[in-house]
Amino acid sequence: MELIRAFLCGGLLCAVGQVLIDKTQLTPARILTGYVVAGVLLTAVGVYEPIAEWGGAGATVPLLGFGRALANGVKKAVAEQGWLGVLTGGLSATAGGVTAAVVAALVVALLFRAGDKRH
Repeated sequence: MELIRAFLCGGLLCAVGQVLIDKTQLTPARILTGYVVAGVLLTAVGVYEPIAEWGGAGATVPLLGFGRALANGVKKAVAEQGWLGVLTGGLSATAGGVTAAVVAALVVALLFRAGDKRH
């Protein structure tokens, strides 16, 4: 059942993104940024935690989950360090994910040659 909930939650988030691409003039970069900001805002008002508990990886892995991680990192750092935590908390909480993305991009760039495909 956990896998089905994750699939439904993640699929719904992806479907909303696809509708935004198809029906609006928003660029994918703006939608990406909007999802991260929405994750931060929904976490700040306490709405995203129940969604993340129900949807599991379907809610925590996508961009909204990244926003949730940022917000939770800032909240924890502010509780421990005071206002300095506003600057450091989000980076500390998401450093592992950002590092994994950078390393994966580097590996792909080294393995495959980018450029125009001319025939």
